[in-house]
Amino acid sequence: MNIGSQYSGDRTCKFTLWAPLVGEVAVKLIAPEEKIIPLQKDDRGYWHGSVSNIDPDTLYFYQLEGQTDRADPASHSQPKGVHGPSQVIDHSSFSWNDDHWQGIPLAQMAVYELHVGTFTTEGTFEAVISRLPELRELGVNTIEIMPVAQFPGERNWGYDGTFPYAVQNSYGGVNGLKQLVNACHQQGMAVILDVVYNHLGPEGNYLWGFGTYFTDHYKTLWGSAVNFDGPYSDGVRNYFVQNALYWLETFHIDGLRLDAVHAIYDFGAKHILAEIAEAVTQLSQQQGHKRYLIAESDLNDPRIIRSPQVGGYGIDAQWSDDFHHALHTVLTGEQQGYYKDFGTLEQLAKAYRHSFVYAWDYSPHRRRYHGSDASDCLSSQFVVCSQNHDQVGNRMLGDRLSSLISFDGLKLTAAAILLSPYVPLLFMGEEYGETAPFLYFVSHSDPDLIKGVREGRKAEFAAFFEIYGQEAPDPQAVETMERSRLNWEKRHEGKNRLLWLFYQKLLQLRREIPALANLDRNNLEASVVEPEKVLQLQRWCENSQVLCWLNFSQEVVEMKANIPTGNWKKLLDSADSTWGGAGSQLPETLSTQSQPTLVLNAESVVIYSQ
Repeated sequence: MNIGSQYSGDRTCKFTLWAPLVGEVAVKLIAPEEKIIPLQKDDRGYWHGSVSNIDPDTLYFYQLEGQTDRADPASHSQPKGVHGPSQVIDHSSFSWNDDHWQGIPLAQMAVYELHVGTFTTEGTFEAVISRLPELRELGVNTIEIMPVAQFPGERNWGYDGTFPYAVQNSYGGVNGLKQLVNACHQQGMAVILDVVYNHLGPEGNYLWGFGTYFTDHYKTLWGSAVNFDGPYSDGVRNYFVQNALYWLETFHIDGLRLDAVHAIYDFGAKHILAEIAEAVTQLSQQQGHKRYLIAESDLNDPRIIRSPQVGGYGIDAQWSDDFHHALHTVLTGEQQGYYKDFGTLEQLAKAYRHSFVYAWDYSPHRRRYHGSDASDCLSSQFVVCSQNHDQVGNRMLGDRLSSLISFDGLKLTAAAILLSPYVPLLFMGEEYGETAPFLYFVSHSDPDLIKGVREGRKAEFAAFFEIYGQEAPDPQAVETMERSRLNWEKRHEGKNRLLWLFYQKLLQLRREIPALANLDRNNLEASVVEPEKVLQLQRWCENSQVLCWLNFSQEVVEMKANIPTGNWKKLLDSADSTWGGAGSQLPETLSTQSQPTLVLNAESVVIYSQ
């Protein structure tokens, strides 16, 4: 069931609203002239009506019970913000130039996560387009955009959106997003959009007034859960299934990243994730163009990505938080919060071999057993990163790895991600060692809500006051967002430029060497050389083999290497002066016969190929 306003191109627009508990509904046109048109209710609780002599960009509300005006829950545009009227959009007026675009296979993606508002000074979709050529030059072929559903004000991460179908007006609205996707496809880049189906933000959330969209039967971090399995849940499910299809079909988006699916509660016989996956699969088949769903989950539950034939939900991939946590703790030594469960190099080796560290293992942080074995799932079904918006932005000072570890450590980090058998995700700016923080910021208009957010942020980080000597930055302040903007010019300077080139080289090797391009952890060995704190990684595919040593020690390490059969040539050494290193002592070639003692510089990585 299509919902919202559907403009047909002949000055006619169909309106559909799901509101089974409302007794009377009309469309109230408010500009360019005011008019009220009653809608008719069907036996499933949907209100329908068709309005003639209406032009695109017309502003309207739904009038409930003859007195209450509400914006369209499926509004495609909110030009006056979350408290204003909805706008009729003629989607057929946009000229696409991507008829021959067939997408990029998930296993070949190199993903770059960005926040539209802080990626450029302008903070718009149009401004992102100017940077696409350099991302392509870097070796990135997919951008993942943080949520753009309409949120209050002009500053927000996007997870406080209250109109899941409307494109944020301050970013450039409907046509701005289409122009960005169109430009990406013309440059051979895919687009993944971050969407939030587990909650809506607190300001401008008028769905509460319809009485069916939320339930107090379950609680999330953000309050009442979305009603996916209770009475009157059929229209709620349709609302979000249609939303997924809307982004993929109307905006030509290549994939959706589903935020925090562990906060989606559905105990019905068919999980809402499975229903969304079914609909997306059908759309892909109809259009001959595969679209992807990627879940964020902290459950370590492979059912999310298993096929329906074996009882799974059929989602294409999911993030592996375990990989991030294992890598981060080895690099930084941090042990607070969920990092308590990590900290050994063997855990990182396990993440390379098995995707999850916790696969029904006891978690000290959770004080229970956690996770399940995912060995039956493909390596290409896991996305890994060393930084992302959560892992940076949820720190009190929004500090990136560039503020926590050395330059050599940053190169080692890049290699750890890009040598993995998983789909890599980079967070904007990490490729050149951006030092600007990525802080939490909002721009609410409700004074009580602003006060609550400020106090909540202070309370969350109260224990860190003695460590940092300051309170958490004010999330409402304009300066907080401005501090989070990238210093894009740094990518051309000194070590920042060298790091950018190092990422570029790793991405090139990942594309061109079959042993690295083939995402199959079954063709991989990962072992730890103790006590030297060195990870030995070997990957192969048919006649292609690579052998890597990653030294996570802050000291020079001498070790007797166990060289696999054959002759090996050095491809990349982060200790070389070319990459800003102190100079390498490793030979250009290795062989089984020589079995040399290798001297690995502190926090370095070396790659040999057979």
